[in-house]
Amino acid sequence: MTPEEKWVEDQYKIWSDENDISKVEDISESTLKSAIEKDLAFVSKMTVQEYTLYEKWIEVHEKYKTVETNNFFDDKPALVDPTQEAFIKTVKNNIWIPESPEDIDKLEPVLEFTDDTELNFNGQKRRGDLSEKWNTLRTFLSTMKNNSNIGRQMFFIVKDNRSGKYLGVICISGDFMDLTPRDKFIGWDRQIKTFEGKINHTAIGSSIVPTQPLGYSFTGGKLLAYLCLSDEVQNKWKEKYKDTLVGVTTTSLYGKAKANTLSQYDGLKYWKRMGFTTGSVSFQPSRDVRNMIWVWLKKNHTRRYWEWHEAKRPNGQPLKRDHKNRALNFTYSKLDIPKEYIRTEHQRGIYFTKLYENTNEFLCGKIEEKDLVKRFDSSTESLVKVWKDKHARKRVKSLVEQGRYNSDSHFYDDLIYMNWEECKNHFLNQVGR
Repeated sequence: MTPEEKWVEDQYKIWSDENDISKVEDISESTLKSAIEKDLAFVSKMTVQEYTLYEKWIEVHEKYKTVETNNFFDDKPALVDPTQEAFIKTVKNNIWIPESPEDIDKLEPVLEFTDDTELNFNGQKRRGDLSEKWNTLRTFLSTMKNNSNIGRQMFFIVKDNRSGKYLGVICISGDFMDLTPRDKFIGWDRQIKTFEGKINHTAIGSSIVPTQPLGYSFTGGKLLAYLCLSDEVQNKWKEKYKDTLVGVTTTSLYGKAKANTLSQYDGLKYWKRMGFTTGSVSFQPSRDVRNMIWVWLKKNHTRRYWEWHEAKRPNGQPLKRDHKNRALNFTYSKLDIPKEYIRTEHQRGIYFTKLYENTNEFLCGKIEEKDLVKRFDSSTESLVKVWKDKHARKRVKSLVEQGRYNSDSHFYDDLIYMNWEECKNHFLNQVGR
């Protein structure tokens, strides 16, 4: 038994002694299976776009609770917490809106690191103001669900240095463990990637979301994709995790599921399309049913529950990555949930950037860190220049000539006050923006 394995076993014993499993609610398999199938039967009939929007609608309604009012002049519900409405308005009013197409030349994009978590008077962690701004922007700028992962994560707000206005948000997370096209390109095998820790030298741009109209009229998504490669991101990764970042991955929202397979990452300098994922979109039951699953696992498969939900390595990182999907897939298998309820085939484009000329050699253990050779100028100034010269100016010029230039902003806070049918009728055609 290795020292880490012994440490894990010791932690499990401590946890077991502190948790009396006999007192955990005993949910029968038939009750749980019925609840899961009822939820999944509803969502599995949706298209990928509809399910994407449905998850967003659920997310917003879970976070922003409303109550009916008797206000004669305003028939929409009111937020239970009025401070949320004030905060949303403050963030929304600080989104960059150009006065003219020529404003592209005035922009000075910069990254602001938002890791300002602090302790409250009970000693519990809570988000600081910057973190809350990031989450508010991420929630209402995109129809994609704002997923919160466990593990390595760094959050940045991108803003204009001159005006202080918001241009978008980025989240850099621990990389996907398995992406076959990327792994073949690198030359990775399981031993060196996982057990020798080389996966810790790559990251994934898990959220790359521009504000509007920057995204549509000025290719703002491409700007943010470039900034994922910046010195600021690389330096913060090294500072926070003590690993040199040598490569960045991302995936497109859509791939072969669309007739036109181009994404905002195609045509980007430094980024290379690897191919497509072999995975699919997994349908998930509601939060209430997921909580039933966690209770059932804790009662009936205690060790697995602990490994997925509680266990940490000696360095504080989770013992197992992707705990939610592990737990759900295990439960589905044990309860024999029909496959057609669980997932739909939906491939996404895979993109990868080598930050060094010899990134692959380093990741395969053929050279040392001291031998790495920088591939390109990754200063923010240089990346912004590439974006403006190669993409943004051409895009806005083309839109102006075609009479399609648009300076409208999009912020999906109206979702708070809509039922599902209203949401679907109003926003389904905007999924992916």
